[in-house]
Amino acid sequence: MQKIAFLLLTLSILLGCENPREEKDKILFIVSNQHTYGNTNLNTANHFSEIVLAYDVFKKRGYKVDFVSPKGGAIPIGYIKTSDSIQKKYLYDTDFMNLLKTTLKPEVINPEDYKAVYYVGGGAAMFGVPENKTIQAITMSIYNNNGIVSAVCHGTAGIVNLKTDDGNYLVNGKKVNGFPDKFEKKSADYYKTFPFSIEQAINTNGGFFTSSEKGWDGFYQVDERLITGQDPSASASVSREVIKALKSKL
Repeated sequence: MQKIAFLLLTLSILLGCENPREEKDKILFIVSNQHTYGNTNLNTANHFSEIVLAYDVFKKRGYKVDFVSPKGGAIPIGYIKTSDSIQKKYLYDTDFMNLLKTTLKPEVINPEDYKAVYYVGGGAAMFGVPENKTIQAITMSIYNNNGIVSAVCHGTAGIVNLKTDDGNYLVNGKKVNGFPDKFEKKSADYYKTFPFSIEQAINTNGGFFTSSEKGWDGFYQVDERLITGQDPSASASVSREVIKALKSKL
């Protein structure tokens, strides 16, 4: 009888301690459905390395990642480098690629399920996401629940319009990073389709845009619960800083 009681107690403990992160510690990746630069025929996409380098960090640390896009469903991916082992790994991972084919619609997202958001870059990030009111509301709900807002490269476009309950921009008074104007090809056709300059929008809305002079050196900026990276090279660092910030609140 004692053995049975011990086994029952052990089983109840194991069931009660089943990995809580599967239910609680989730990160929401925000991506775009845009296939072209504006209304042109110039192809654009979500930056694959900015997705997988961050995803890999979160997954290895036990976090679950969901993807949301303005329209839901499949998203375009680009800027793929198969010589990179992590990119190649996920490019041939059927389960992972299915996540990018079946992204969630904003309307089905419950903000209370997530600890942080991560805005993915790539040219597609300039379209559809920054002006989406439902995605803005989701992000601010997570932030107001003591969550983290993060972005990398052109993904920072998604945070420029976010406002706090007092009507101020989220970036107001904060140091913010993203893809700088000095690295944009302003005379190129793709740039002429951009609805705004990320750098100028951050500064106009009261933020302090900071950047690395060199670029592609992993530069990122942490200002309280707002974490932003300059370009793809900062993707893994941004995700690690998100985890560090989440742990500091435990």
